[in-house]
Amino acid sequence: MRAALREAAKGAGRTSPNPAVGAVIVARGGRSVLARGYHRQAGMPHAEREALRALGGKAARGATLYVTLEPCSTCGRTPPCVDAIIEAGFARGVIGDIDPNPAHAGRGIRLLRDAGISVLTGVLEEKCHALNPAFNKWIQTGMPLVIAKAGMSLDGRLSRPPGEGQWITGPASRERAHRLRAEVDAILIGAGTLRADNPRLTVRRVPNARQPWRVVLSRGGEELPAGSHLFTDEFKDRTLVYVRKSLRKVLRDLGRKGVTSVLIEGGMQVLGEAFDRRLVDRVHFFMAPLFLGGPKIVLGGRGAGSTPESARIIHPRYEKIGGDLHLWGEVAFAETPVQAARPALGAKFRPLAGS
Repeated sequence: MRAALREAAKGAGRTSPNPAVGAVIVARGGRSVLARGYHRQAGMPHAEREALRALGGKAARGATLYVTLEPCSTCGRTPPCVDAIIEAGFARGVIGDIDPNPAHAGRGIRLLRDAGISVLTGVLEEKCHALNPAFNKWIQTGMPLVIAKAGMSLDGRLSRPPGEGQWITGPASRERAHRLRAEVDAILIGAGTLRADNPRLTVRRVPNARQPWRVVLSRGGEELPAGSHLFTDEFKDRTLVYVRKSLRKVLRDLGRKGVTSVLIEGGMQVLGEAFDRRLVDRVHFFMAPLFLGGPKIVLGGRGAGSTPESARIIHPRYEKIGGDLHLWGEVAFAETPVQAARPALGAKFRPLAGS
């Protein structure tokens, strides 16, 4: 199963709205690995079929299939993997995580067992579940996973003094932020950030990365600068503008469009609303060793009514990156039982797939 997990990680950030899945075929008796496979992107064969294809002329009959997620049992853009597994003649299936889709959960397992295949479930379940936090939330709630990201000074300021340039954090933090962008479906900012910074919101320095949707939230409905990069560059068709819509409604609509993860990059009002409305699932904050002062703070909005009502980070992780500090973790609000949260965060940084 650890080998299957390594396979699944190869597709992280490229399979949405499908989950990242890995599969390994082991010979009868468990003495050797015959083939491996992973889901490369939506619309392409799933991990189980990729592993069967890699098997080539070797027979799967009597072998064991290890797969990180319960095989699909319904026909979508590709045929059900359960059918291929049964047809190949596997004797045994070992499954990490159960399909989180309430409409399908357990159905694939029942079909395999009805066909005479021995099935073991729950092997490295937590690690397999942690592969797909965005898919897991989206398929159960219709809402995308929301990640708040900011580069700031130690006193929580988002911008340098006028005329000094845009960047607060160093090159290493910005490169890490591009890796984050590469693993989400959309990047969201407010109209104020668009006017002030004219950002590109593109993924750079990440080979073969998908370009996420760029989403602009305009509360007041004022005209946006038509010459902005978001409306004129090669990805202009991947820019969405929402006018006079609450953040919750925007996220709900993005979920209906198949967007499973959203990275909120500011500014302070949008980030403040995200925390006020308890919409944030994770944070990635990059802090430069500076004290800047000034009015542009990380979070606007109403703020917590009291310290016990404040949001907190579960299992926070810290890493020195260049001259900056990277803090990331899952967010819990007052009504969220901290002890009930899955400890999906590993000690080593892996955007989305294992962070």
